[in-house]
Amino acid sequence: MKKLLIALSCALSLSAVAQAGWPEKPVTIVVPFPAGGSTDMVARAIALQMQTKLGQTFVVDNKPGATGTIGAGFVKRAAPDGYTLLVSSLGAFVVTPHLQKNVPYDATKDFDYISVPVQAPNVLVASPGQKARTVAEVVAALKANPGKVSFASSGNGSSDHLSAEVFWQQSGTEGLHVPYKGGAPAVNDLLGNQVDFSFQNVNAVLQHIKAGKLHAIAVTGDKRSPVLPDVPTLAEAGVKGAEVYSWQGLAAPKGLPPAVKEKLAAAAIAAIQEPEVKKRMVDQGLEIVASTPAEFTAFQAREWARWKTLIETRKITAD
Repeated sequence: MKKLLIALSCALSLSAVAQAGWPEKPVTIVVPFPAGGSTDMVARAIALQMQTKLGQTFVVDNKPGATGTIGAGFVKRAAPDGYTLLVSSLGAFVVTPHLQKNVPYDATKDFDYISVPVQAPNVLVASPGQKARTVAEVVAALKANPGKVSFASSGNGSSDHLSAEVFWQQSGTEGLHVPYKGGAPAVNDLLGNQVDFSFQNVNAVLQHIKAGKLHAIAVTGDKRSPVLPDVPTLAEAGVKGAEVYSWQGLAAPKGLPPAVKEKLAAAAIAAIQEPEVKKRMVDQGLEIVASTPAEFTAFQAREWARWKTLIETRKITAD
């Protein structure tokens, strides 16, 4: 018995030493979307800084498909040792599981939530040919033509789609949702007057707004965006309770050793707060959050409940 206890003690000591030495080999950050998007950009910025801070290679691996659930499912099945991580937008964490059947993970049980590096409000933009220039005028157009005024989104269940649903719900109106396979084609058709309006991520349309190609009507945040200081919030414009943020989160397979989680969280938070990274994010309309694991875990639970209720109430489907 004494020998067994000594053996267990040695094994635990070796495990603690191994955890304390993390990372001792390259770390993979899975992004469940194609390269080039907002989530990919955030992941690569963090990876570069964490690589410098921790002295080990951090590789971004894009595993797109099934609106983020393929990549998230891959991470769920990985060993909880800190060498396989996930950076995703809110979809995989709090939206898609309510829309799709047979999602290969349980977002409430299968991940350790590490940090939300950034968030960004969406902005309601009008196509060049649209006459509406205020929220009141958009609401009037919707009430005059119920179910006919079109709103483009990057796909069913995306933050831009959910922003529209919340807006219609809170303003007592109904629009026509036009989902696209990604934000780029949605914005292209908006620029080409093929659709009327869209709630887009600020960073995705900021250049078009500044160039005068799209008109910004309101932002979905609880305060004005620093990059669009003259654009009111929806609440300021009379539509209360329609605050929506798009966000990216860093997670790991459930069961991460406490020492690894602590070291990972500290490095991730420091990475996004690095002055040059912070400036680049803020200049694009993103807001630095840098939450702790406890804060992200609580936030995920709140967002999970909020979007579950909306999806069920509005009868939103993945089709």
